[in-house]
Order: sequence, then C-alpha cells, then structure tokens
Amino acid sequence: MRALSGRGGIVNVRDLGERRIIARVRRAFGGKAPGTVLGTGDDAAVVRSPRSLLLTTDVLVEDYDFRSRLMPPRLLGRKSLNVNLSDVAAMGGRPLHAVVGLALPGGTDVAWLWEFLAGFREAAGEAGVTLVGGDFSGAGRIMISVTVTGAAPSFVPRSGARPGDRIFVSGTLGDAAEGRRLLERGLRPGSDSDAGRLLKAFLDPAPRLALGAALARGKLAAAMIDVSDGLSVDLAHICEESGAGAEIELNRIPISKALRRFRKRPLAAALDGGEDFELLFTVRLRNVPRVRRLSPRFALTEIGRITAGRRLIAVDATGRKKPLKIRGWEHFRKA
Repeated sequence: MRALSGRGGIVNVRDLGERRIIARVRRAFGGKAPGTVLGTGDDAAVVRSPRSLLLTTDVLVEDYDFRSRLMPPRLLGRKSLNVNLSDVAAMGGRPLHAVVGLALPGGTDVAWLWEFLAGFREAAGEAGVTLVGGDFSGAGRIMISVTVTGAAPSFVPRSGARPGDRIFVSGTLGDAAEGRRLLERGLRPGSDSDAGRLLKAFLDPAPRLALGAALARGKLAAAMIDVSDGLSVDLAHICEESGAGAEIELNRIPISKALRRFRKRPLAAALDGGEDFELLFTVRLRNVPRVRRLSPRFALTEIGRITAGRRLIAVDATGRKKPLKIRGWEHFRKA
C-alpha cells in the first residue's frame, strides 16, 4: 500500500476521516474469494460456511500486548492476523475469512495505517484469507481486534489427550521471548544472524497451518494447542481440558543455538516465554511412528508423555522428578 502522508494536507487519520479510510481499505482488499457472497461495504458480510466452521478472535492492545515504538506497523499488521491463524492451525483447520476492528488515536499518521494494512494484506494473501469486513473507531491508544473463520473437516480439540499419549512440539521454543527482550534493550535487525532469528520470531511469527492440517487430516494428533502463552501454561491447558497429567523431559525441549547464545538460562524462556506460536500436541502410541516421519519436514520433537491424574511433572537430565511450575503469560495477572 502506498502511503498518503503529506498529500493534500492529510497527515493523520483524523484528517482523513473514517469514510475515506474505509474506501481505501475496500479498494485494497477488494474482490471476492470462493465462499464469499458479500464482502466489505454492507452491515454484515455474507459467506458460505462449511459443515464445521471454526471461529476465533484475538485482541491486541497498545502498551499491553505490544509497544508501537518497537513494532513496525507492517509487522504488527502481519502479526495481528497470524496470531489468529495460529489458533486455526491448532485446530487442524484451514482459514477462510477475516474481520478486523481497529481503534486509533486521531493523531495517528496515515502512513502508519497504510503500512499496518499492507502487512495484514500480505499475511492474508499467504494464507489464502479474505478480509470481509470490520470497523474503525477512535481511542486513546491503538486497539486491534481480529476475528477469523476456518474450515476443519476433522478438527483437533484440546481435550483429546489420554494417558500413554506422547507429547510433541514443533520448532524451537523461547526464541520469541528473547527477541522481545532484545528489542526492549534496543537491538534491531542487522548483520547478526542469531539476533535476527530471535527478533523475527517475536516480530513476525508464522502460523503452522500446514502442520496442523497434516496432523488433523491423518488423525495423528489427539489433542493440540498453539504455544502462545508459554509451554508450561499451554500444556496445563491440554491437561486440564483432558482430565490428565503430564511428564516432560526438560533436556528434550527444543532450544535454538541462537537462544543459547543470548540467554544464560534458556530453559526458562522455552518453558514460560510465550508467543512462539508453535504447535504442542499429543499422539496415541500407535501413531508415533507416523508422526516421527513428519519430523524432518516440520521439525518435531517428542518431549514427554500424558499420565493419569492431574499432576504436571518436569524430569531433569538426571531423571529427578519435580512439579512443573506454571509461569507463562496470563492476562490481568501482569497488567
């Protein structure tokens, strides 16, 4: 999207006004995708829904979920959609449509808005998502609300874990938390590839849509969640919904070389950092060989097993067992 800042005296969203913002968005996101009967421009969008329709929403609030001085608007636009797409991936679904609500201070530069929408459009294009509507409002700080629909012929809930299941996770954990810490210390992307990897993990996470779909299609995952709040918290969510416990082997948790370089105690970031948006899932013992065959493609690691009872146990490198402490992100607790 080309910025309009400085053209015709328009420098911020107050000068531009809601009607012209909406007109620009309609031009940028115009066209109908399959399944869209009526898109932006009416009181509500009209879409054809599959038999099992996924619905998910997420809210990002400035100075609570992100800091605008640290987050380039294009990457914020991408992330605001991708965190919702990660929820669809965790259900084993395919994303379809998006609706965005955006509240901005009146003095927000229009260049910021166009960059945000450009990033949102990039992420939507990569995932095959159609923006079908939304709303704009004024506010004292930036607030972003995105709702996404998806299709899941065979969805994967959090509640399907059973004793004996093996626990797997994709990718590496803790990178995003360290990327955020480096940003807050003033580090920016540059020539250091390790720092760049960590910064990208926080600024521009990628939803694991292909992995989620493969696990659902093959009926390989019994329970699944995306690692958004931290491994310890999100594993607890699976166990709570499934009425089960878990044992994880701490020395098997996947940690990148980049994280080991920048963090003296990387395990804490991997367990509790959050915002990795990898997939954490359980697998029936009979399906473990098939999941292992997917590992080269999706970088999967087996980290433990589901147990009877409700206890969450961490096993260290010596085999000593201790309760797993839940220290990940929880809204309001840290507000």
